[in-house]
Amino acid sequence: MPARNPARPPFRAALAGALAVGLLVFGAAPAQAAELHTPHCLYGCPTVGLAADTDIIVRSDYTLASNDETKFADWVAYRVTPEMFGSDRPRNWAADPLLAPDETLEPDDYTGAHAALQTDRGHMAPLATFGSTERWETVNYLSNITPQSSALNQGPWRVLEDAIRDAAAHNPALEIYVITGSAYDGSFDGLPRADEPHRIPSAFWKLVAAPTVDESGRTRIEALAFLLGQDTARGDHYCSFATDLIRLQTASGMTFFHGLDARPDIRVIDGSALLRGALGCGES
Repeated sequence: MPARNPARPPFRAALAGALAVGLLVFGAAPAQAAELHTPHCLYGCPTVGLAADTDIIVRSDYTLASNDETKFADWVAYRVTPEMFGSDRPRNWAADPLLAPDETLEPDDYTGAHAALQTDRGHMAPLATFGSTERWETVNYLSNITPQSSALNQGPWRVLEDAIRDAAAHNPALEIYVITGSAYDGSFDGLPRADEPHRIPSAFWKLVAAPTVDESGRTRIEALAFLLGQDTARGDHYCSFATDLIRLQTASGMTFFHGLDARPDIRVIDGSALLRGALGCGES
């Protein structure tokens, strides 16, 4: 897997002490925090003081924030709807046609990466979640791909994605939204054949959220976050990587649910027992 800078502590140890093709493209954004709302983000997409080198791309199935410096998505947001599920779609990799050549990677940049770094091309928005949609091939654009250690990608990350789809399929009344993204806490070797400067994430996260109504008729947001490092073992269980929103915001540098600023009547249930049960993690 990617080589770690020995001067930096392991990601989990460091964190433990803290915590339709292109419908819209937003170009250079102001340095101050921006509020972004799309159908894929429940009460607002993540905010991080969107910089001039961030491209926001809104497609029919997902919204993503592509970072020109790292060449990978800071986050990808999507809804999980069973009628969109589909398997056995080919992985025909392609550069994102909405990004300039110096803003993203191309398929050739991944040549030799698996052998050298033990990494896979890891989907942020999963291909199986959108396999029956009209625009499923856009999930294979490299703006939605990051180099993930094979153990993580084929182990806990894949199993967590399966669990999210199962939860949506078995709980039709539950509207499930997911935001997934990258985090950086260490230095890793780059892709050996890439001709653009880039930075490989040291960890990945998912925030699963669903609106519900309590006994009093008040809306609330069930939320459950996960944070998994590149050093995660293939046999690790994803439930052991559940974390809270404060630690996730610290690790990712993001702010979530900013749309709730205008809705103080809506409460976020962090570490949701409902979602823990739906995802096979038991109750908190």
